[in-house]
Amino acid sequence: MSLPYSDAVYCQAFPRECTEVFLEGHVRTFAFFGGVPRRIAYDNTKTAVAKIVGGRDRVVTRAFARLRSPFLFASHFGLGRRPNEKGHVERRVEYARSNFLVPVPQVAGLDELNARLAAACRRDQERTTRGTPGTVGALLVEDRAAMRPVPTQGFEPRRVAEVAADSLSLVRFDTNSYAVPTKYAHRTRTVVGTVGEVRVVFEDRLVARHPRCWEREHYRFDPVHDLALLERKPGEFDFARPLENWALPECFGVLRRRLEADPADGSGTRGFIRVLRMLEHVSVAPLTDAVDAALAIGVTDPDSIRVIRADRPVPVFSLDGRPHLAGIRVAVTDVAAYGALLVGEGSR
Repeated sequence: MSLPYSDAVYCQAFPRECTEVFLEGHVRTFAFFGGVPRRIAYDNTKTAVAKIVGGRDRVVTRAFARLRSPFLFASHFGLGRRPNEKGHVERRVEYARSNFLVPVPQVAGLDELNARLAAACRRDQERTTRGTPGTVGALLVEDRAAMRPVPTQGFEPRRVAEVAADSLSLVRFDTNSYAVPTKYAHRTRTVVGTVGEVRVVFEDRLVARHPRCWEREHYRFDPVHDLALLERKPGEFDFARPLENWALPECFGVLRRRLEADPADGSGTRGFIRVLRMLEHVSVAPLTDAVDAALAIGVTDPDSIRVIRADRPVPVFSLDGRPHLAGIRVAVTDVAAYGALLVGEGSR
């Protein structure tokens, strides 16, 4: 995005254009400029325009309407095949490419590239433009004074879809498949996709969370999701695709070998899976501590490990490093205030 008055520019790189990327770009831009322009010009991108009615009238998409609602900016759409109407943007795109991306940056990923681009945009504010007395940064201060403030209430750039999980407990979103716990197979889920992650919600519960995959026809698994099924079929444990390359601390391997040392009926593997199922409620770190403690005293059965884990001290929440919480005071509730609700015949 570029601002014609100050000539300030902000650019970011994304895997491709889609609804959530379009929304994310706006959120980052408003935060970078420190305000929301009162009027923004667009071409007729399908992420914003559902239908061209005629002239400059447009039926906008639901996502674009949702974006405009909290930020309260006016939108101006250019006429078709008229690039001259947004010549400033076209020039800024070429300027950013030649000044920020030539030579091609050597980066580890998009996060590093976007950090470099943001830094380059800040340095660019030190230049002066022909015909203006001050720097781009000084003119941006004037631009910002005319903008709307960025709303304090957060806006999540997301795309939402209703998707049914298949027999393999996978939901499909944007050409990729994401795993959910096996008990949610054959049920419709709400999938929330952002630039960074995909969340799967059932009713009022978050049932799965995965890093967003931007490739095509890929699978994203969570080994914990399949443990309940594998407990009933322990013979499949070593062949389950979701568990491939699952790197657990060494103590889990020791525990499995000890559990499987004697039983020949699969109960040792089943017991190991019961231990792993504790990961449905705790993270790897506390369970690792419990397994280490159990092995140190020669204990391997799942119930004992569960008791050891429950006896681990719970970390005490600290305000250290959280200055924004230190000043919060929660007042004691005056229960007498609820008396106003007890009126008329409804009183009890």
